Amino acid sequence: MVDDEPDILEMIGFNLEREGFEVFTAPNGRKALELARSHTPDLILLDVMMPEMDGMETCRELRDDARLKNTIIAFLTARNEDYSQIAGFDAGADDYISKPIKPRVLVSRVKALLRRGAPAVIEQPKRDLAGIVIDKERYVVYKDGVELSLPKKEFELLALLASQPGRVFTRENILSSVWGNDVIVGDRTIDVHIRKLREKLGDDFFKTIKGVGYKFEP
Repeated sequence: MVDDEPDILEMIGFNLEREGFEVFTAPNGRKALELARSHTPDLILLDVMMPEMDGMETCRELRDDARLKNTIIAFLTARNEDYSQIAGFDAGADDYISKPIKPRVLVSRVKALLRRGAPAVIEQPKRDLAGIVIDKERYVVYKDGVELSLPKKEFELLALLASQPGRVFTRENILSSVWGNDVIVGDRTIDVHIRKLREKLGDDFFKTIKGVGYKFEP
């Protein structure tokens, strides 16, 4: 947990520990990076407005660290504007939770996020699709022989779409398979992740079916 308000760290940390979680706390982004690299946590709850290094910058640095590629990152913040949420997902977050939130509700959200830990199922451990290689076992993607660093949800979204090239996956399919039924995210979340995949892999692979969803075409 990363927050510059000690009362929040104490209250939420207490509730998580009571549910059996091991909790490490940091008052700012720099300390969070140190702790994350030392302990490789399953989940990071990250505030946005903090001294020394804000949440967005911290998230980007966490996502650049290969050792933390499977760590789930969720913003927990009072900043609930649309542009802040978009910026959070652009930085590599898996979820965006608005304060205030009741501790019991937050604990349920944490459990739901952790239940989503397994990557999407691909039929073969490794697939080669028009120069894009998806290696499920190593959790890496190559484009024309160059390894790409994809955040966890981008990898899972790509793996899902590429598991059946040409098939149209509805938004409901995508949300259920990648984000899970227990977590509330908006359609914009999918759009942001598709845009990031297009930037890294190319526009031509991802087709938008208006009002329905997306498909992958190698």
